[in-house]
Amino acid sequence: MQYIVIHHTMSKHAIMFMLLMLILAVLPQTFAMVEYNITNTAAQTLGGIRYENQIGFKYAKHTLKSSNLFIWRIFQQRNKAERANVTLVHLSIDDMDGVAYCEDDEIHVSTNYIAGYEGDLLKEFSGVIYHEMTHVWQWSGNGSTPSGLIEGIADFVRLKAGYIPSHWVKPGQGDKWDQGYDVTARFLDYCEGLDSGFGFVAELNKKMRYAYSVDYFVDLLGKTVDQLWSDYKAAYIS
Repeated sequence: MQYIVIHHTMSKHAIMFMLLMLILAVLPQTFAMVEYNITNTAAQTLGGIRYENQIGFKYAKHTLKSSNLFIWRIFQQRNKAERANVTLVHLSIDDMDGVAYCEDDEIHVSTNYIAGYEGDLLKEFSGVIYHEMTHVWQWSGNGSTPSGLIEGIADFVRLKAGYIPSHWVKPGQGDKWDQGYDVTARFLDYCEGLDSGFGFVAELNKKMRYAYSVDYFVDLLGKTVDQLWSDYKAAYIS
């Protein structure tokens, strides 16, 4: 009788182990090997000091990781084969003009901007990181995608993450669909709402892995981008 109980217990453990292995096999490779390196190259500047006191290494690293995982979900990049070959993302806090920029797998944030920013600094820093991290993982059609669309997708990710600055345009505003940044992000959000749940921006990004064509809008939504822009503008006429 004791033998039967032990055998039953071992069987339960074996079943649990097999279930765990099955779950791990089918789960997206969300935690595939990506490391983060952070350097404050301007620690003695006003912005560098403010970064250390009000943001810091721990929050910066958490934001890098959370933005990374969020972008993979937005782009539906479920495994390594669907992503750029990046294993290390470097964040550098630098004494420079502007706000931030991304070059390959390196994100640079301006201490001048940090020093002068008025408002919720953590929220703004997070929004900047989400935008720049998008550039690490998005496809660009081998460089043929219009810069306005590239920047618009990055701001779309920022929008979906909830880090919308007060100075952004309102939905329906803007002069052309590929104006970039917040204008294009708002337009892409409109397009996302037309796709019946398949993830328009994710599918658009997948199509841009090796090339770019404006016809991708027709392929995915059945209308030209100019038609979609006209519909978008009309939807917000007061």
